[in-house]
Order: sequence, then structure tokens, then C-alpha cells
Amino acid sequence: MELRKDRVIIASDVNERDGIGVEIYRDNQLIVEIFRDDTKRTRTITVFQKEVSLELMEECIGIFKKEIPWDFIDYRNK
Repeated sequence: MELRKDRVIIASDVNERDGIGVEIYRDNQLIVEIFRDDTKRTRTITVFQKEVSLELMEECIGIFKKEIPWDFIDYRNK
């Protein structure tokens, strides 16, 4: 199966960090990752290109807000 050149991947991570995020690819290049870390209770953006247009960054944030629940998982009560 061939991946589309422009795509969004929703991925969870439970190693050094614990949470879920989106990876945004353009022309088969990872451009931006936005991640919700439930342990640190943070949301971070990692940029993999020297320059990212404001329009693309706004689009990436919109995708994150649409695809990833905003509330942190509270492991203290589980």
C-alpha cells in the first residue's frame, strides 16, 4: 500500500512521553507534529522544516483540535 504524499497520521506514544498527537506530512515530508502529553499535561508543536507558513501552521492546529480530544487523561484517578 502506497501512502499519500499529503497525509495526517494520528499516533499515540507511551514510551518517554504518554499521550496522543498528529503528524502532518506534505509531499512525503514530515512537517509538523502536535502532541498532547497526558503525563506532563502539555500540548507541544515540533516543526521539522526550517520555515512553515502561517496558513499551514493554522491548518495543522485545526487538524489537531478536530482529531485529538482536548482534555488530558488523568491517570491519578485510575
